[in-house]
Amino acid sequence: MAQSASASNQRNKQFSTVVAPLNPIQKPLVWVGVIASLLLLISIVSTTTVTQGILFMIGIGFGLVLLYARFGFTSAFRRLISVGNVQGLQAHMLMLAVATTLFAIILSTGFSFTGQGPQGYVFPVGLSVVAGSFMFGIGMQMGSGCASGTLYTVGGGKSSMILTLFGFIAGSVLGAYHIGFWRELPSMPAISLAQSTGLGYFGGWLLQIAIFLGIYGLTVKIAKKKNPPKMEPLATTTGLKKLWRGAWPLLLAAVIIGLLNALTLTIRGTPWGITSAFALWGSKFLQVFGVDVASWTYWEGSDALSKSVLADSTSVMNFGIILGAFIAAAFQGNFKPGKIKPGIAISSIIGGALMGYGARLAFGCNIGAYFGGIASFSLHGWVWMIMALLGTYLALFIRPLFGLKNPSPKDSIC
Repeated sequence: MAQSASASNQRNKQFSTVVAPLNPIQKPLVWVGVIASLLLLISIVSTTTVTQGILFMIGIGFGLVLLYARFGFTSAFRRLISVGNVQGLQAHMLMLAVATTLFAIILSTGFSFTGQGPQGYVFPVGLSVVAGSFMFGIGMQMGSGCASGTLYTVGGGKSSMILTLFGFIAGSVLGAYHIGFWRELPSMPAISLAQSTGLGYFGGWLLQIAIFLGIYGLTVKIAKKKNPPKMEPLATTTGLKKLWRGAWPLLLAAVIIGLLNALTLTIRGTPWGITSAFALWGSKFLQVFGVDVASWTYWEGSDALSKSVLADSTSVMNFGIILGAFIAAAFQGNFKPGKIKPGIAISSIIGGALMGYGARLAFGCNIGAYFGGIASFSLHGWVWMIMALLGTYLALFIRPLFGLKNPSPKDSIC
């Protein structure tokens, strides 16, 4: 019995997140982040519109929240599948409940701050979504981060995530190049649990809230059965200093992220997204070398290739996420890029490429498809979640081949 208790304590010590001492503020880096943000904001507003500037600042908000809370999608799925830790998934359900409630109001009333009629992310459910989300589930475990996780950990100073980002961009471009083939495969039409079912937004809201509660109840049972190790905050402090120095509670971050996504919907007319910008960046890069990317099916009817990336709302929000995370990491004194082991480097590139390719096939990533899709009442968002979980399960057998642990006590990022 004593040996069993000792083994349990050892397992909890191994898999729980280690509480780190509070590091000194990296003041020069804070100033670099603030000044860079102000200069980029001025450039965005002066060359595009005020709306783009507002979206950039919302992106900064996302970056701050994601890093301060270490809000995870990848880690949530991995901890759930590997050790039965449900805290991350419970936070997802709260985030989705907040966003679904606000999306229902916004989409049903057409509320908008800018006069652009809001539209959710409701896309067809076909083989491309099934294959793409499964690839993404594998990729985010190999790359140790999802779309939002890649951005905020790049800003937070994790060196390997730069390689994940490069792989992400390359995979997104390849997915855009192949998109014509995948879109021709068998597919159901776009199905909204609010509009397609005849339930309306109120009925759809009730249905989804019931699903969220059901999943939450299931996670409680899983936690009682497996008694998994708890996730602890990475750094602690007291008083108001917690706002810029300490770790934010996971559930508080879930509420704020849900609010910010709703705000994004009312300002730009669509929910938060990330990976379409990666396809744009990579395609523009190929254009420099004379590649006729404009002829690809993916870019038909779009003028994004002929404009500055600052005119792309997803791009400016991504820049904001990176800078917001950079500022938060500097305030915590945690911006400390390190060396990358060869196995992790290879895994990061492959994982990023799988995510980029998969996101194009699945009409989005963990943000555009999973978060934005479900909040928009799209069936494809739920399919994405299931297939990404299955991809995560498979990836748990692949990660050790590249020197990645399941789960790592320090790997509490997205």
